[in-house]
Formats: sequence, C-alpha cells, structure tokens
Amino acid sequence: MPTDDEPLYVISVAAELSGMHPQTLRQYDRLGIVTPQRARGRGRRYSHRDIEALRQVQQLSQDEGINLAGIRRIIELERELTRARAELQRLRNVARARVFAADASGQVSEIAPGRRPRRTGGALVLWRPEHLN
Repeated sequence: MPTDDEPLYVISVAAELSGMHPQTLRQYDRLGIVTPQRARGRGRRYSHRDIEALRQVQQLSQDEGINLAGIRRIIELERELTRARAELQRLRNVARARVFAADASGQVSEIAPGRRPRRTGGALVLWRPEHLN
C-alpha cells in the first residue's frame, strides 16, 4: 500500500485531482508552495500529501482571499511548527530519562533515576521532565 508521501501522479493527473490547471501547479512549484518530487526524466510526481496541500492552497486562496505570498508564508510557518514540535518531542524523550536535584545554594546536579540525592543542608528540590508536559 502506498504511503502519503509516495510520488504517484504526473502533473496532469495531479491537476485534475486538485481541480487546478497544470500551469498553476508549475507556478506553485517555482514559488516553493507545493514542491513535488522529480522522476528520472525530471518530470514532476505528486503524492497524496501534495494533492492535499494543493487543495489547501486553493482553499486559502479562493475561500480566505489570501495571496500567494501569504500562502507561502503560512506553509513555511506550518513546516517550521512541525519541525519545532518534533524537536520538542525528541527533547522530552531524552529528558524523561534524567532526574535533577538542586540544593539550597541553587547548585543543580543530575542523579540517577531511583536514587536519592545527597542532602547537604537546606531545601532540596527534585525536578523531573514530566514537568515539561
């Protein structure tokens, strides 16, 4: 079964599926709005995800009245947000395996999970990555 990112459709089929003219798809590719993969002969190949992106561009343009520069910026910000969320999840996964303790002076040290920190006087604060949620 093909994935959403597998390049399946030539430009004429992608244009028909998205309800656009092939020249519009070429313009979106040049502007970096929807960039399909390329076949060996350099022909564009569109995936299911590309078709959905084209439909979203059409909706933003026709229904919301957003110009192509605005659409390009929205798409860039959505991609950046997706990358940031993935990085945050990666950092959360790394941090989950770590436990930190701070003594009264503010000195922070990492301790092994399941171990008790040494008490050197004053308050002791344990911090676990669950606090990231």
